[in-house]
Amino acid sequence: MSTMLEVSGLTHRYGSGDAAVDDLSFTVESGQLACIVGPSGCGKSTLLRAIAGLLPPTSGTVSLHGDRVTTVPDDLAVVFQDYSRSLFPWLTVAKNVEFPLRWTKLDKPARRRRATEALTAVGLSGVEGKFPWQLSGGMQQRVSIARALASRPVLLLMDEPFASVDAQTRFDLEDLLRRVQSEQGTTVLLVTHDIDESVYLGDRVLVLSKSPARIVADLPVDLPAQRDQITTRESARFVSLRGEVARLLHGPASQAAADAAEWDAAAASEAPAVENAKS
Repeated sequence: MSTMLEVSGLTHRYGSGDAAVDDLSFTVESGQLACIVGPSGCGKSTLLRAIAGLLPPTSGTVSLHGDRVTTVPDDLAVVFQDYSRSLFPWLTVAKNVEFPLRWTKLDKPARRRRATEALTAVGLSGVEGKFPWQLSGGMQQRVSIARALASRPVLLLMDEPFASVDAQTRFDLEDLLRRVQSEQGTTVLLVTHDIDESVYLGDRVLVLSKSPARIVADLPVDLPAQRDQITTRESARFVSLRGEVARLLHGPASQAAADAAEWDAAAASEAPAVENAKS
């Protein structure tokens, strides 16, 4: 796989204060769904805004498919946590999804087709003429996701996108994201503070320290591609991964680093066995 996103030495300070993000470096491969998990207030949203080109970093660089990010890239989309503020209540669902496409070269019929396709992908066929306030919270967030997908971004950034919905709706939206991401091959970087969500959704989990954010560990998630909210979460492997992320988040920094090194060594030793099993 080719590298879609490269973050190198990224640091950001607000004014003359302490760093919110400190010397972060990582890559995300094309077609990958990577999750960033960290404690509340550690700088996750700051990191995401810097990657999106919304916040110039104090130092370091962000590159999208090899191009340096200095402003918001045309082929990047963001889904925020608060869907009620990201949708225009005076526009219909279809018009909300079409809205970002007005600045593209697509004509009106093409924009309408693109919006219909995106709404169908998120299971919202038939609601094009409704207004956001006529929909449930979960359906409104589906509209937000459809709007992001309609622009066919090479990178989709998601900032705690399911934090404002109830538990059952959250499960439904998590499964929706995995399905759509798999079908469309979109590269996704999702920020969350929910350990279970990061393990269930991700192909890998980047664990951040307390502020200033530093990468404590980069854990591959070797769960099956087809996941289920019940059987996957009950599996021994899911429980083990969840426990490892929890230890990295809540243990002392020195212990977390030692745990990460031990985890990497264990993963390296298991890799040949996994490859042999696959063959």
